[in-house]
Parts: sequence; C-alpha cells; structure tokens
Amino acid sequence: MTLLVTIGNLPGDHMASGDPLTDPAPPEPGINDQNAVPLAAPPGRIRPRRIWYLLPLLVFLGGVALLVAGLLSLGSHVDSFPRVAIPAGGQVNLGHSGGYVVYYEGPGAQSGRIPAFQVRVIPASASAAAKSLTPYHGSVSYGFGSRQGRAVLALQVSRPGRFTVETAGAGSVPAGSDLAFGDSIAGGIAGVAGLSGLLMFVGLAGLVVILVVRIVRTRSARSAAAAQTASAWSPPAPQP
Repeated sequence: MTLLVTIGNLPGDHMASGDPLTDPAPPEPGINDQNAVPLAAPPGRIRPRRIWYLLPLLVFLGGVALLVAGLLSLGSHVDSFPRVAIPAGGQVNLGHSGGYVVYYEGPGAQSGRIPAFQVRVIPASASAAAKSLTPYHGSVSYGFGSRQGRAVLALQVSRPGRFTVETAGAGSVPAGSDLAFGDSIAGGIAGVAGLSGLLMFVGLAGLVVILVVRIVRTRSARSAAAAQTASAWSPPAPQP
C-alpha cells in the first residue's frame, strides 16, 4: 500500500492560510452592511440669519434715538419762550397774533402745587392788543433739567407787540419762579412719545417673534433628527 502525505501548501490553498496579505478585506462599515446604521444627514439651518436680528434691533434703537432727539428739541423750544420773573414782573414781546399758553415755572409746577396769585397782561406798545386771558383747561407739564413748568393760563392776542406782565399777591411764590409765554407743547410731547413708542414696540415685538421662531424650529429639527435615527436602527440579524 502506498501512503501519500502532502507537506507544504498546494497551489490554490493560500485562501485558507489566513495570510493578511492575501485574505479579502472585511467590508467597511456602512458599505453593503445590512446591520449598519446610516449616517444622519447634517442638520439644515435652524437659526434665523443675523440680519433678521439686526433689523428689529435697529428699529428699536431708532425709536430710542427719536425719543432722545425729540425731547432735546422740545427742551430747546421751551428754553426759547419769553419770560418774566415772579413777583417782579416785566415785559414780553409776543410776535404774532393768536393763542398763547402761559406756563408757571418754579418748584412744585409738575406736581401742581402752585401758590395762588393774580396775573395781569397790559399792552405796552401802540400796536399791541390782547383779547382775553383765561385759565388753561387741561393738564400739560414739563421738566427739562432743573426747569419744570405747568400750563396755567391761555392768552389770546389780537395784535402782536410788547406787553407788560404784572403779578399781584405773589409774595408766597418761591424765589426764582417765572411766567413763560409760548405755544402749546402738548402736540409735540404726544407726537414724540407716540412715534418713538411705536418704533420701540415694533422693534421689541420683532425680536420676540424671531426668538420664538428660532426656538420652534430648533425643537422641530431635533425631534426630526431623533425620529430619523430611531427608525434607521435595527438589531443585528441572527447569524446562521
């Protein structure tokens, strides 16, 4: 009987040798792998662009700037009113006919604590003529720095010119008090406050809306990403 034993590797047996240089490489994860979890797609943009934050902020700052500029302009306008001291009195030059508002300026003006005294307006030039002097109906006050005032009288001038202003019974009026003659500032205050307040409200509302949109979109994107990951994963199949 002849016995035959093969020593060494026969041609074609190298596939079972475990040679790392000749063995086929294992498949890469995610390529032809039925149990691999697919990579999630990168999330899209979930934040509003920066320009959308900038626009309402600019609107709000515009309202603040308008308020500051309007108050400064109104304060400068009030400073230009002709005045006479109390109780000394004096003369004022009223350059146009029509209505004037007489403002009391002194301590307690904004709160309405004004001592009682009499005011008399007398034409001091040949062309001047006053029609009426009555109590002011309404409540208009202002405060700019150390100057505070309140509307107390309404003066109707039929012909412009120079007028003498006398105060009687003003001995209890605090020193440094004045009477200022000018137009009504009620419209200016309402216009500045209304427009600037509207701009600031719109700016704040815009910022709130953008923040709400950002929060909602962020939560929606996270929920969608979590649902996609959960549906894509499956347990490994049993090996035969």
